Amino acid sequence: MSHPVRRPLAVLAAAVFLILLGLGRPASAHGFTSTVYAHVTDGGDDRLRTELKLEYDLLVVSAADAGHDDPLFRTGTGAFDAGDTDAQAAALEAHRATVLGYVTRRFTVTAAGDACRPAPAGGFRMGREEGVPYALLTLDWTCAGGGDDHVTVDHEIRSGLFPDAEEYVKGTKTIATYDVGGRTGSAALDAAHPAFSLGQSWTERFWEFFRLGAEHLLTGVDHILFLLALIAGSRRPREIVLAATSFTLAHSVTFLLAALGLVDVPGSVVEPVIALSIAVVAGWHLWRIRQRGVHVTDLPVADGGGHFALDRAGWTRLGVVFCFGLVHGLGFAGALGIDAAWSWTLLWSLLVFNVGIEAVQLAIIAVLFPLLLLLRRRSRRAGLWATGTISAGVAAMGLVWFVQRTFGL
Repeated sequence: MSHPVRRPLAVLAAAVFLILLGLGRPASAHGFTSTVYAHVTDGGDDRLRTELKLEYDLLVVSAADAGHDDPLFRTGTGAFDAGDTDAQAAALEAHRATVLGYVTRRFTVTAAGDACRPAPAGGFRMGREEGVPYALLTLDWTCAGGGDDHVTVDHEIRSGLFPDAEEYVKGTKTIATYDVGGRTGSAALDAAHPAFSLGQSWTERFWEFFRLGAEHLLTGVDHILFLLALIAGSRRPREIVLAATSFTLAHSVTFLLAALGLVDVPGSVVEPVIALSIAVVAGWHLWRIRQRGVHVTDLPVADGGGHFALDRAGWTRLGVVFCFGLVHGLGFAGALGIDAAWSWTLLWSLLVFNVGIEAVQLAIIAVLFPLLLLLRRRSRRAGLWATGTISAGVAAMGLVWFVQRTFGL
């Protein structure tokens, strides 16, 4: 292989390797995580009210472990296994001190730097989020010197619930919304960014959800591999732009439908289909290589494919990408645990989260696809070898994940 060919091939291989090395994650990119929901409102007088939603079985295990409360673990997990919501709420009530102690040590409110005092408002209730039981807990926080006008006080909300150090879940997020003193907004908290101020600017709110979307794509190996399969199978810039646009439009549709509460597909269905989509899109390119060999990158006759100059294979691929994009949108929605009533605050959060996803997606395309084009122009066979190797590896990984996620291996 000539030196002019080896250079772009080495750069392309190194870029793909570094992306995958930096993204090394377990096969289930959306598994073993949890989302906490917090809604903050005025509580009257000098108080703030927080309505918390916490994954029930995780709360039981974490609180029992932190408080060395074995009876809570036994009764709580027994009620969970039985699917008895009344028994689940009763188990939490019977061990109220343990559970409240765990929550209020890891979820705090401060006013002007001073800690606010929490007090439960009512008992534990049960609900469902993302198809699993969630415990609902309302806390009133008394803040010294807060007064009635909460806008004038710098309230900070901090969440360290279900940290990685407990080793039960990884990457817990707290999705917080607030309506206090005429100010509304939302924030996404995690281990790297555990706190936010009720007085934060719109740019700070934008950055939080933009970052969350970007990080979700960068740490979601399955979505990255799907994108690599799209890049490998595209013949020219127009095709990859159309494919990426189709994917974006599709997952935006399901994103918004989930926000409106019109779509509710369990993760046990979404995750295997996402894995299958990776294998299908990568396998599509391998099948075309077998059919056409080095001519797989030949372009359709000018104007033979209509306005976008796509041939039949190009249009079919675009349709497949759109359909699978709908499913990927449900996977993205699951990252925020969308199962809430419609609100402009929620819509804002979703759109910014989506912008973060798209920014990373376009950045990856902008880096890898020009390298691939350069390689193909210098040597068709080298380009065929590179895209074939990438597609084979991606297809194999997708099939492995499909089997694992289908059968719970």
